[in-house]
Amino acid sequence: MNPEAGKTLSFWAASADVPSFPFLNADMAADVCVIGAGIAGITTAYWLSKANFKVILVDDGPICGGETHRTTAHLSNVIDDRYQVLENEFGTEKTHLVYKSHTAAIDCIEAIIDEEMIDCDFERLDGYLFLGANDKSETLEKELEVCKRIGFTDCELWRSMPLSFFPDIRPTIRFKRQAKFHVVKYLRALARAIVRGGGQIFMGAHALEIEDGKIATVKFANGKRIRAANIVVATNTPISDRVKVHTKQAAYRTYVIAGKVPKGSVPGLYWDTEEPYHYVRTSPMEDDPFHDLLIVGGEDHKTGQEEDKAEEYFKRLEIWARRMFPVLADIQYRWSGQVMETVDGLAYIGRDPAHGENVFIATGDSGMGMTHGTLAGLLLTDAIRGIDNPWAELYDPSRKTLQAAMDYVHENLNVVAQYADYVRPSDQDSIAAIMPGEGAVMHHNGEAIAVYRDDNGYTYQCSAVCPHLKALVRWNGVEKTFDCPAHGSRFCGNGEVVNGPAVTGLTALPTNRRIDDTDYGKVPPPTMPSAEQGLPPI
Repeated sequence: MNPEAGKTLSFWAASADVPSFPFLNADMAADVCVIGAGIAGITTAYWLSKANFKVILVDDGPICGGETHRTTAHLSNVIDDRYQVLENEFGTEKTHLVYKSHTAAIDCIEAIIDEEMIDCDFERLDGYLFLGANDKSETLEKELEVCKRIGFTDCELWRSMPLSFFPDIRPTIRFKRQAKFHVVKYLRALARAIVRGGGQIFMGAHALEIEDGKIATVKFANGKRIRAANIVVATNTPISDRVKVHTKQAAYRTYVIAGKVPKGSVPGLYWDTEEPYHYVRTSPMEDDPFHDLLIVGGEDHKTGQEEDKAEEYFKRLEIWARRMFPVLADIQYRWSGQVMETVDGLAYIGRDPAHGENVFIATGDSGMGMTHGTLAGLLLTDAIRGIDNPWAELYDPSRKTLQAAMDYVHENLNVVAQYADYVRPSDQDSIAAIMPGEGAVMHHNGEAIAVYRDDNGYTYQCSAVCPHLKALVRWNGVEKTFDCPAHGSRFCGNGEVVNGPAVTGLTALPTNRRIDDTDYGKVPPPTMPSAEQGLPPI
């Protein structure tokens, strides 16, 4: 898997290899160029190749090397933001379409698995939404009422969870016909099917720029270009858009732990109503027929804004998991991922509002990455083929909803607040205080500097200014990255870009501007940038 996505290793990455593909070393042309080989990009390329389009799929790392393998891979039509919230936002009729579309996405995955004969541990099972510790039962009763109203009839209210060891009585809604799978096993099979169908896949292709036109052009960091009648940007967060989409969604870190439980002891998918909520499932283990792996996620927070508490979040997640699932043994895996939360809870899938008619985006997974990513394949294939889709308006990236206006303002005020980092004190008193494998943001001669000391003791020094919209990055000690608290861009310790919306890395400092420990700390902190220098509008 892609080591640059983070230092931690997910169970999916550890338990399944992915095929290698060649590097992009020549200019090329295609009907469609898909940028990003996660679930949205691979599914889109798969359906387009089935429709006889000449497709080129590119990624700057290996397939499944980004955020897709950092999921917990729930396949659910039980929306994270709850149907009662969506009904207030979109109305009953459109909320019915949300239910239908996510149900269709699960059915689509199941149909592909059957057609391609993919061994990826797919299983249909029930899901259980149970009451949080401090929540009232009316929360579930209202949700069930809305579910019935929108046509989601495969659900019912239970007195408590169907687990003999569960510590207390928690009112629960049971949702039938949910599912789970091994996402990397599934997507590597789709990648092979794309190539069998005539598509091409290239790794190590870092896209820098998209030029509009009847035939659009993608420019890559190595100087190569791909010209295509249509471009699909499926990079978790768009690299093709500087401001428009990024003001309507926010990046959140989410944490996952996994440990053994007795085989069959925790059947189903599980979610609670706490804020942030927890989500639980199991996966079979090939090397252990007597146990399943219990996978528990939660403790979300905005990217770059609480990374110093990551170890605390992992511990809190484990305490919660052991209290609710006392059969859990030692923790074997832990990892974190990045979730893009939109202001109204639904993904943005369709034409990129920052480009022409033939550039498309898929972003804003909102905690439903597996079904939203699959919907991207269905919606974008129809859009490129010129076929009307009943869900297209629902996921249109240009949509505006009145109820989401306050969330929009709140998120963007939060972004502006992050620019106060320009007057924060340094993370460390000196470079000597930075341990091997760690980083810090320090101030020197009016500059904010991202300093990283690798495991061999070599020190990298880069500008701490995110090249996207000039916020200062912060050190993520769990994933060993510098993360931007404004729009979620992430960078390796040496400054290389890991996640957009930034498309270039942190600027390496020349020798004459590097921090010298002997005179560190004798100058004031840097000056906050003006609006003309890139401070984003609300």
